[in-house]
Amino acid sequence: MADLQAIANAVIKGDRNTVSEQTQKALSSGVPAADVLNQGLVAGMEVVGKRFKANEIYVPEVLIAARAMKAGMALLEPALAKAGVKPVGTVVLGTVKGDLHDIGKNLVGMMLTGGGLKVVDAGTDVPPEKFVEMVKSSGAQVCAMSALLTTTMPQMGAVVQALKSAGVKVKTIIGGAPVTQSYADEIGADGYAADAASAVDVTRKLLGAA
Repeated sequence: MADLQAIANAVIKGDRNTVSEQTQKALSSGVPAADVLNQGLVAGMEVVGKRFKANEIYVPEVLIAARAMKAGMALLEPALAKAGVKPVGTVVLGTVKGDLHDIGKNLVGMMLTGGGLKVVDAGTDVPPEKFVEMVKSSGAQVCAMSALLTTTMPQMGAVVQALKSAGVKVKTIIGGAPVTQSYADEIGADGYAADAASAVDVTRKLLGAA
């Protein structure tokens, strides 16, 4: 058990060498891959998320912690696949058409991965039809959209409509600096997240895994 706490602590500190060493050690000593994931990597990222939400740490620290978590995931993924451990859910994530901002989107992607979700990154400047196509091909349960410009926000409504028109059953979540809960309600999105840490909570709630 102490080893898994050491993994969580190393993720929080952003110490990727220790994350790799302790993850390898835990797997070699027969600790189930799912335990290493949930009690080690995910537990560490949860603390990072809470601290980020409380403004105790900022984007650079979150990125360093996410990089450390990725080092552990690289070792863990083959073991998880072998054990048949499935992610909590799959999320298609992208910045809407006309918007090229990706720092916030990437941060959300890292936090979602740290929350035990599989992320399919659609990139930036994503038109509604591409969101529909990627949700269909990945079998995602959630479609997450980001917009950093007031001029590109209407594209979020266009994506929600395109998904409905295509008959795709998927939950939609939106976020970005100018976006609000009332705008999410207005366009019929299922969720709104004010920051990357909240995005994990809202997504897990939509999946019934909170």
